[in-house]
Amino acid sequence: MAISKSTYLKRRKQLIEQLDNGIILLLGNEEVGMNYPANTYHFRQDSSFLYFTGINKPNFYAILDVDEYKTHLFADDYSLDDIVWLGDQPTVKEQAQAVGIQNTGTLNDLNAVLSKAIEAGRTIHFLPPYRLHNTLKLSKWLGIPLEAVKQQASPTLNKAVVLQRSVKDQKEIAEMEKAVNISKAIHETMMRRARVGMKESELAGIAEGIALAMGGSLAYPPIVTVNGQTLHNHYRGNTLTSGQMILADVGADVPSVYASDITRTFPVDKTFTDQQKAIYEIVLKANLDIISLLKPDIYYKEMHLKACQIIAEGLTSIGLMKGNPLDAMEAGAHALFMPHGLGHMIGLDVHDMEDLGEKNVGYADDVERSEQFGTSYLRLAKKLEPGYVLTVEPGIYFIPQLIEQWQSERKFADFINYEKLEAYHDFGGIRIEDDVLITAGGYKVLGKPIAKTIEEVEALRK
Repeated sequence: MAISKSTYLKRRKQLIEQLDNGIILLLGNEEVGMNYPANTYHFRQDSSFLYFTGINKPNFYAILDVDEYKTHLFADDYSLDDIVWLGDQPTVKEQAQAVGIQNTGTLNDLNAVLSKAIEAGRTIHFLPPYRLHNTLKLSKWLGIPLEAVKQQASPTLNKAVVLQRSVKDQKEIAEMEKAVNISKAIHETMMRRARVGMKESELAGIAEGIALAMGGSLAYPPIVTVNGQTLHNHYRGNTLTSGQMILADVGADVPSVYASDITRTFPVDKTFTDQQKAIYEIVLKANLDIISLLKPDIYYKEMHLKACQIIAEGLTSIGLMKGNPLDAMEAGAHALFMPHGLGHMIGLDVHDMEDLGEKNVGYADDVERSEQFGTSYLRLAKKLEPGYVLTVEPGIYFIPQLIEQWQSERKFADFINYEKLEAYHDFGGIRIEDDVLITAGGYKVLGKPIAKTIEEVEALRK
């Protein structure tokens, strides 16, 4: 087990101590059929349930009794019919004891415990559900109208879980470094193997094959595209042609489900063109400069704005923007080229704890979400603390539809050189992304270095 029994005991103790009374109901996930019940999607446990219990099997639930300082695990043992199909399985009690839980019961027992708690008027804390089957269960078990379930989730529990899961310990960091190192193998193999005439899907297949071969899987559907101007492009049917670039946003996870999130951009040809180099160097400078500035007690929103400044200054230096870069950035003209936030928290989830509310995870009382296009998509803005792990992912994109609309409106005409942009209509996009730990003294880029300078990338391409 990657995470020890003592760690799970410590996590549950810490969570219980953050609440005053009542019980905490943690819901695991169940399997979901793709097209009929027995043909299921890949099972993915709820991350908070996994974080506090270590149980990565479907149809498990837990109650943490704040008043009695006890944890109870509920599930039904496999039947003989199940074992015929699935093989021998550990009992619920055996799985519970492996993670330090002494009290177990069946799903019928769970119903009885919840009914008793309701009759006694005890507070039942639960996290906002994001899957319908858990919403339905909460509605049935707790007698809450279906449409009101999410609204009645416990803000106290939500805040406590975000606070606890945000700070990664050494075991979690070690797991994430394993994931990053698998991603290194994926990205550098794609850089070596890509060639004119290959399909994007072949590179995506290489990525998934390496992840599985190295004992992991992919943390999210891979983005492997020659149309990097589309931020989340999951189409993989294009054939690679000379003059294009490949944007590969591919992150592996490990059996403990800790994730990585890595992006690299490289040419289909053996070398970048001069035009590609000029844009790539701006993105790389933003990536490297921001990473070098990371440390506790700075606001990540400031880092986002600094990255935007670097991009505006770089684009001004090559004539695609004009005027004062700071004025252009303040007006929001830079967002034509970088219409997304600088990064997000990462851990058990690739967008860590986003099911608990992006604002709850990435913002705080002293930092508000911007309404400006581009910056409004920033997922992480709050003050950084030691133990946070986050992504740094600046990018520059040439989105024809967005350029055409802004040009037709003469939007930010004082800052954008629309005439010169005509030569970039088919350019695509460039993004460079790394996963970074905030330490007491500054930062640490997780995992072994992954090629990202022009010299390193071209050496692999050759």
